[in-house]
Amino acid sequence: MQFIKESLSLSILNPLFLQTMQETKKHQLTDWLPTTNKEVKIRGWEQLDVILFSGDAYVDHPSFGPAVIGRILESYGLKVAIVPQPSVNDNLQDFEKLGKPRLFFGCTGGCMDPMVSNYTASKRRRDKDAYTPNGDKGFRPDYATSVYSKILKEKFPDVPVLIGGIEASLRRVTHYDYWSDKLLPTILETSKADMLVYGMGEQPLREIVELLQKGVPFSSLKNIKQTAVLINQKEEKIPIVKDWEDVTINSHEACLADKKTFASNFKTIEQESNKLKARRIFQEVGKNTLVINPPFPTMTEKEIDGSFDLPYTRLPHPKYNKRGPIPAFEMIKFSINIHRGCFGGCSFCTISAHQGKFIASRSQESVLKEIDKVANMPDFKGYLSDIGGPSANMYQMKGKVQSICDKCVAPSCISPVICSNLDTSHKPLTDLYQAVDKHPKIKKSFIGSGIRHDMLVPEFNKNADPKELDAYTEEVMTKHVSGRLKVAPEHTSDPVLKLMRKPSFTYFHKFKERFDRINIKKKLNLQLIPYFISSHPASEVEDMANLAAETKNMGFQLEQVQGFTPTPMTVATVIYYSGYHPYTLKPTKTPKTKKEKEDQHKFFFWYKKENKDWIRNTLNKVGRQDLLKVLLPENNSWKKNKKAQETKNTFDDAVPFNRRKKKVNRSSSKKRRR
Repeated sequence: MQFIKESLSLSILNPLFLQTMQETKKHQLTDWLPTTNKEVKIRGWEQLDVILFSGDAYVDHPSFGPAVIGRILESYGLKVAIVPQPSVNDNLQDFEKLGKPRLFFGCTGGCMDPMVSNYTASKRRRDKDAYTPNGDKGFRPDYATSVYSKILKEKFPDVPVLIGGIEASLRRVTHYDYWSDKLLPTILETSKADMLVYGMGEQPLREIVELLQKGVPFSSLKNIKQTAVLINQKEEKIPIVKDWEDVTINSHEACLADKKTFASNFKTIEQESNKLKARRIFQEVGKNTLVINPPFPTMTEKEIDGSFDLPYTRLPHPKYNKRGPIPAFEMIKFSINIHRGCFGGCSFCTISAHQGKFIASRSQESVLKEIDKVANMPDFKGYLSDIGGPSANMYQMKGKVQSICDKCVAPSCISPVICSNLDTSHKPLTDLYQAVDKHPKIKKSFIGSGIRHDMLVPEFNKNADPKELDAYTEEVMTKHVSGRLKVAPEHTSDPVLKLMRKPSFTYFHKFKERFDRINIKKKLNLQLIPYFISSHPASEVEDMANLAAETKNMGFQLEQVQGFTPTPMTVATVIYYSGYHPYTLKPTKTPKTKKEKEDQHKFFFWYKKENKDWIRNTLNKVGRQDLLKVLLPENNSWKKNKKAQETKNTFDDAVPFNRRKKKVNRSSSKKRRR
């Protein structure tokens, strides 16, 4: 009770949260998917068809995966309930309270891998969870998907368990787990689940439900696209599918025995995950065979529109009204997702492994329909926080000749160069922004998603009309940015950038020239804020010194710095663990020790007194007095930025989180201390 009182005393002071509560009260409880027996009975249901378990609090919004899956299943006529953040530290009644579902249980760790939600890059437990009311921690177990699934299999051994979400997707095959520092088998082995859905779940779920509704046993569903299963070949045969080709990768046991063998698997896994006509993947795991079926084709405009057009309340469940705001929801409450997928293929990023490299774009009509919903919310003040996707400026981009894309095995469409078959026109996106801004209740729409600055440079993006690129850049700078435009060159070293699958830093220079020109022309006074990653594979101390020197010469005092965090299913993580690049199998050096990571990080903050002696000694040792003269000149010609004291060190903070200023009056504080 004390916890609730304190949370409420803080949240009452948050006007945005109060507005959310007021909005919630305008809905009926049945507008949300049921979460309790009481809510099930209100609907008059005797038995549920599907029960979902999630590591996140339940927010009924199209940006929250568990809500999307629940609404999709509901649209198929199923009776669906969701159990958000079930307790695993008591008698486990949360897992039994709704009984047995008719079809199956579904489990997900939430919108982020639980280990990223729970721990920082330095493996320190986070003090906040952005997907829990009030940001409170402790409501999501480590490896949540496996924990939930195992509990359900123990309590209901005869009910199928289906797992999905980003944790399941990225852990679908032998993978390195940074937090335990171990090579783990497929999550199907550790979770004891019956089936895994990877990537976006709408298409495979449709087929699964259709077959189950026809009376096909769950145990027979072995060849559905975009799913994975474990098969004991002594007990059952792997089904033959005429139109599919098969490929076998090294066994889990072989990967455990040799790091290079593990690394060699990833090339096949990544390529097959990003092919339109992929092969089925087999991997031996002990006495079982892991079967990963090929993915579905990219969602059509009609399909993705259908997913976003479902009857979401766009609000957290009313059960959280007394617990405080959910930070992740507050961040995206007035934002619009316009597409899924990313063709960047960055070696440190998991998006393409989960959403794929091909872009699934919504229609302008669907986007405007959602904006109308948002604009008519009582607490909407006229400002959209974001119109974007994984990368804001990939909307409606696809191959010019489909047959070329059909044969493509490249994990990236823009590295090392932009594919000549890729239509990179920014006009549809510019038109969309302008259509949004015509809405009578929209005062300003911001672009909060990351923008690929390299695609706005004609020297790099040779497929596009330079006038269109200028028009888009000017549109963003003049109408959709407030004060700062954030971009992510990530590094300055070309060898590191090549490994990252990012273009040369030369193109950042060229973008800055265009940015400065528009800035002066329009008298905007905008700042360009570059983001960088420290301790990435192939990056050495000298590379970081070069980065610091080059950015200083450009007039930047770096603010946003993130330490590399190895997450499953990325090239960079494979290199981090194995020491080999999975495509070349050549040794690749990686900073791994705490000291190595801290040393790399220090160069970002050359302007801090506590780092200066170390920088001076380090550069003298490696004979780089040229860099020393730039970073720490004798005349100290650098004019310190007044905002230096406000710089944010994000080395230990890979999860964005809106920290609310807690205003607590003295009288209330005294009351709590008694």
